Amino acid sequence: MREHTADMVEAREELRLHVARELHDGLGAELTAARFALANVEHALKQGADTAAAASALALAQQSLDAACEAGRRLIQELHEPKVEGGIVAALGEWTRAFSERTGLATSFVCAADVRLTQLPDDAALAVMRVAQEALNNVAKHADARCADVRIQTDAKRLVLIVEDDGRGMPPRARRAGAPDSINARGFGLPGMRARCEGFGGALRIASRLRDESSPPWHTPWPAAAGDDGAPASRSGTTVRAHFLWAAMVHGRDALTGRAPNRVRRAR
Repeated sequence: MREHTADMVEAREELRLHVARELHDGLGAELTAARFALANVEHALKQGADTAAAASALALAQQSLDAACEAGRRLIQELHEPKVEGGIVAALGEWTRAFSERTGLATSFVCAADVRLTQLPDDAALAVMRVAQEALNNVAKHADARCADVRIQTDAKRLVLIVEDDGRGMPPRARRAGAPDSINARGFGLPGMRARCEGFGGALRIASRLRDESSPPWHTPWPAAAGDDGAPASRSGTTVRAHFLWAAMVHGRDALTGRAPNRVRRAR
């Protein structure tokens, strides 16, 4: 009975964290897009734009709010059966396109041609999706960026999600705040992203180069290759690398320890 009670307490805590992260990473991202879309409406009105321009901006705001409502609906559904319909490639490609339209952030998505991506279980695909959403959400809110590049790369052992922007860069203090040993590692932004990676045997890596504020933004082209530290070689911006192990994603998290999966017994 004591073991059963402890398992129930742990499960309840995991559920609370799951709901908090989903609200932050999913619904929060969509509400951020809605805020930017409404700001475009305000800008159009202040500039004395014609009715068509204001109506177009308002339509984008409505799309953002519809997406926020849909995110809330998905959360309720995923509490019963987490699912990324159509697979991670289709889901992430569609979401980045819509997010770009709503926020004005030029966003590209490139994915490796790897058949294993079509075989990801729902919980693993959802973890990759949520990390990408939170990373782009941070770019839109904080980076003052013109564009962001989202990529999925794979090798024999890992799936690597890369989100790179050309913004102002993330100060070291902000990056340290998301570290697991930081006293400031609270909330559900960077700590939540890190937890999703570590839940599948991976890790979160962030490299950044601060913008020279004395120069105009986006004054240098995107380089062909990154520097040795993973940061952009000749421009400002931030690179987020989220690593996930295939073994944990495809065969379950217990594959990392060699344990047999725990069986869930329902109370009668």
